Amino acid sequence: MKIKLNVGLSFWAIFLIMLICNVTMAQNFTSQEKEVQNTIVKLFDAISINDAADIKSYCTNDVKFYEYGQIWTLDTLLQKLSKLSGTSVYSRTNKFDFVSTKLIDNIAWATYYLESTITKTGKPDIIKWMETVILINVKKKWFVSVLHSTRLSKN
Repeated sequence: MKIKLNVGLSFWAIFLIMLICNVTMAQNFTSQEKEVQNTIVKLFDAISINDAADIKSYCTNDVKFYEYGQIWTLDTLLQKLSKLSGTSVYSRTNKFDFVSTKLIDNIAWATYYLESTITKTGKPDIIKWMETVILINVKKKWFVSVLHSTRLSKN
């Protein structure tokens, strides 16, 4: 009986240590790295509501989106989003899990998992990607220059 109690306590002690380490590691970004991440989140907020002016405000003029084996410009993205205009049942929410964010001078890159719940016809569809974004800092503001997206399988 005493052995089972010690094994049980050991299990919970190890579990607690792992949980604390995981939470600590997940929140280890600097304020500058969080600024970079915030730019990405706000870009996707603008994409979610199809706000062309806001989308442009978070991107360089020559931004490139590498999507589904294609190269999209800002105009390509806006054209695809414009097809959703007038669709009253369209909605999109995004969840980010940032894997890494690095900065060197005025350049930053971030890799993250993105899970979006997209509703087009009243039925929500959950889509997952792993993405890497390169950003440039101009006059203390971050702008997305490159976004490379890999869609993850539904499994």
